[in-house]
Amino acid sequence: MEYAPKVLFIGIGSIGTRHLNNLKQLCPDCRVDALRSDLSRPLREGVAPLLDHQYTSYDQLAQEYDLAFLCNPTSLHRDALALIREAGIQVGAWFLEKPIFSADQLDTRLEELLLPGQKAYVAAPMRWCGTMLALKKKLKDYRPYSARVICSSYLPDWRPGVDYRQVYSAHRDMGGGVTIDLIHEWDYLVELFGKPLEVHNFRGTYSQLEIDSDDLSVYIARYPHLLAEVHLDYFGRTYRRSIELFCPEGTLTADFGLGTLTLPDGTLEEYPEPVNQRYLRELEYFLDYARRGTGESVNPPAMALDVLKLTLGE
Repeated sequence: MEYAPKVLFIGIGSIGTRHLNNLKQLCPDCRVDALRSDLSRPLREGVAPLLDHQYTSYDQLAQEYDLAFLCNPTSLHRDALALIREAGIQVGAWFLEKPIFSADQLDTRLEELLLPGQKAYVAAPMRWCGTMLALKKKLKDYRPYSARVICSSYLPDWRPGVDYRQVYSAHRDMGGGVTIDLIHEWDYLVELFGKPLEVHNFRGTYSQLEIDSDDLSVYIARYPHLLAEVHLDYFGRTYRRSIELFCPEGTLTADFGLGTLTLPDGTLEEYPEPVNQRYLRELEYFLDYARRGTGESVNPPAMALDVLKLTLGE
């Protein structure tokens, strides 16, 4: 892709590093500035050479960027957007990490943070995995009347070599908690079926993990012709991420962990791929949208905020 945008990264932790590496793969000639909270903290191996400048203050930034990636902790997203606007920094297109805001920021007025007509996309990588893309194609042939969704994983295994107790996921005041950390499940449910008519949610901290955020969240949702069950947890020792759709013809099952799609007649389709492939597809979409797209993205901030409110029962 012959595209050499000027790019700003706000936050360059694990997800920011992934996006940066992918960006350099797709746009090797891009120029990248990073806004960091502390330059004394070591970056991950190989990251520093990819950056043109590293800053700690908004007044050090350039006045215009083609792209900006917001990858700092969720609880800081709103302040970062506000400071960019106050500084008069022009951004061609925003890539905003999910969740868009933390649970105590649901009253945020987007028009106070983003300019009218601002191009912006909120991360939704599950939409771009091979199994999900296959499911969306097959689903038009079926009429499910029940859905069972699960995402169960062990938080201490999420980031090898990192103390899980120190990351944002473990802390409610940093925007952590399985309810919004695993917002992917509700994001793809809303994409597949729209917003439910009614949702009931129970959540809390039940396991022995040393965290103060919720580690279990269970939902029942009612659609006009469908009931959905959603189970999210931080403590499952065996990784499970799937959706079962019960249809008149049988059960359509997408197992995102295994990369398989099982059709109602028992046919097994396999879509093996590295996890990073979904992030590359997502970034390819974003770069194309930033350059040539018009109107709203496929996951604009207003939609992402609505899904966040839905997950939290607001």
